[in-house]
Amino acid sequence: MPLDPVGFWGAPTASIDWCEQNYALLPWVCEAFNTVSSLAMVLAGVLGLSRQTFAREVRVAFALLVLVGLGSIAFHATLRFELQMLDELPMLYLVTWLVWLLVENGPEPRLGRWFPAVLLAYVLLATGATLQRGGAQFLAFHLSFGTLEILCLGRVTWLALQPENAPVRRSFVLGLAAYGTGIAAWFVDLKACAFVGVTLPAHGIPNPQLHAWWHVLVSIGFFLLLRVVSFDRVQARLRRR
Repeated sequence: MPLDPVGFWGAPTASIDWCEQNYALLPWVCEAFNTVSSLAMVLAGVLGLSRQTFAREVRVAFALLVLVGLGSIAFHATLRFELQMLDELPMLYLVTWLVWLLVENGPEPRLGRWFPAVLLAYVLLATGATLQRGGAQFLAFHLSFGTLEILCLGRVTWLALQPENAPVRRSFVLGLAAYGTGIAAWFVDLKACAFVGVTLPAHGIPNPQLHAWWHVLVSIGFFLLLRVVSFDRVQARLRRR
């Protein structure tokens, strides 16, 4: 990959520099494709917030997604560590909220008061680990976030397979496909940067900007999967009336 120029924001200080060549399009935007594609999360969040038919707790998740998108824009535009935190910390808070949302989906607390206390302790510890610099920070954040992400996807799958949630099963299938494809794009961009950033362009094929596609696909998947969660909560409340 060609050497990255140093643009408006200077040399990156973030713990990760993605496979998009820095300042290739604009001298004041470090990763233009990743920055613009982050708007997909903001748009998905705003769309979810606007749906009054969605459960209130689910709209909270969409509000957090808007924060993630705004933080992602700031992070990818600058690759500054401080602004990286505006991306990663809201992601931690969002996935923690989703864990509570997916576990405590009944009229009464399922696990008792200790469960939110454990989640709060996790948030504090994960925040402290994420604020550290270096490779350990990247590992701590992604292991932490990824574990809860997998738990949430498993729980949404269980909900979608319930007979009473059959009306939103198509949303689940499409959402899971989009989300899974996004994860694959994220992983390839991270682990095969030499191939997508050097080998492909050397053969006349542009960098496919897979991290940008991750933003778009995960936004679509998130919206569709949360539609399943909201449907389950709303129908459960209607059955209790």
